[in-house]
Amino acid sequence: MTTPQQPPFPPHDPRRGAGTGHGDGRESGPASPGAHGTGAGGHGHAHAHSHGPAAPVSRHLRKVIAAVLIPFAAAVLVGLAVLWPGGAPPHERTGVGFDRQTQQGTVTKVVELSCQSVNASGVPPTGDTSTAEGSSAVQQANGECKRATIRVDSGKDKGRTFDEIVQPDQSRQLSEGQKVVVAYEPSAPEDLQYSVTDINRRVPMALLAGIFALAVVVVGRLRGLMALISLAVSFLLLNFFILPAILQGSNPLLVAVIGSSAIMLIALYLCHGLSARTSVAVLGTLISLVLIGVLGSLFIGWAALTGNTDDNTGLIHGLYPTIDMSGLLLAGVIIGSLGVLDDVTVTQTSAVWELHEANPTLGRRGLYRAGIRIGRDHIASVVNTLVLAYAGAALPLLLLFSIAQSGVGTVANSELVAEEIVRTLVGSIGLVASVPVTTALAALVVSADRPADRPAAQPTGVAPARGGRGRRRKR
Repeated sequence: MTTPQQPPFPPHDPRRGAGTGHGDGRESGPASPGAHGTGAGGHGHAHAHSHGPAAPVSRHLRKVIAAVLIPFAAAVLVGLAVLWPGGAPPHERTGVGFDRQTQQGTVTKVVELSCQSVNASGVPPTGDTSTAEGSSAVQQANGECKRATIRVDSGKDKGRTFDEIVQPDQSRQLSEGQKVVVAYEPSAPEDLQYSVTDINRRVPMALLAGIFALAVVVVGRLRGLMALISLAVSFLLLNFFILPAILQGSNPLLVAVIGSSAIMLIALYLCHGLSARTSVAVLGTLISLVLIGVLGSLFIGWAALTGNTDDNTGLIHGLYPTIDMSGLLLAGVIIGSLGVLDDVTVTQTSAVWELHEANPTLGRRGLYRAGIRIGRDHIASVVNTLVLAYAGAALPLLLLFSIAQSGVGTVANSELVAEEIVRTLVGSIGLVASVPVTTALAALVVSADRPADRPAAQPTGVAPARGGRGRRRKR
């Protein structure tokens, strides 16, 4: 692909002094777009967004942006207050799947013994190993089993022990000293009330989370710390607002829109600062989310997707029959697209801002054309990312269809796969649309600025503080 020629830069202003750029510590010239490696139309792309100081926008432009975003933020706050659930509604535990009482436990002893002795009451195997059931029966009859003794470490029965037989063909084997999660069923006979349901993975997962947080802070510094704080806020909103509000019977689509909007506002402004540039990214993200919501609602209804396709969704529908499962599916599409949308809109806004800083003579159309050339590279990467993310999540399901040698049409038509296809395509359409929408908004805002209303420029001859990394200015 041929890189378009850069438009000429404005003549050098001797009042800026040798070696200074735009008065904010950055050098002028083609290098100023920074992370995107673009002049007026280059194609280099990287996710290390350039969010350095930009020229402050005029007071008039800040008022225009505030007139749009302040009512929107107020509406989000009102929606949070009206729909705030105050906790998930109580229900009687079914003892199925995740809806079980669980406690922590430790494997204190493991003894090997003959499977024949513990399976004496079972049906004798026929010796046919051509089927999975026959092979499992032979292993259970002739193999070596394990009797594990587990101690309950939490709850009212802390210190109580029970035994569990581990068959040789079980995928989860137990070892002495291993931490486990045990399920408790109070209505069962006393010797069958406890059983091992999973391995306790808290330590390795907590360590991995700590490594992730350390890496983000070390590399991102203050910006990385703000990203972690916004991530924590997102999880809090998800756990204390979105999920309980849906369980309380509120419309899943409305809850998802309000919750996603709150997450978007907090995450973008925390990570990228309270500025006109961030506000344009917020507007681009909001428009794209609306498009995703409209398309998702249309095609989920047209394709007659119920959202009730597996044991977990069936259990949810059984416990809370009033929940609109198709609305829950649409809510998942919106929330799932939000994270990638943030990346696209912030990158495009930053690109247009930097292009304007590099060449203030570029008009609205020139900025849009240069920004959209950068956006085309971004589209190719983020769409591929989203599709592969959904394909990776559905990989076991796709593998099952491959084993069954089902045709592509049969696989795509099944509701399980059709949900993922609709989710992927609707999200991808929103991502693709966010590039021209955000680029156009950014070009319009930058070109509509009124320089006469801007704050006074830095005095002549004043060098940037701290080696060119002066204090961030309002913009």
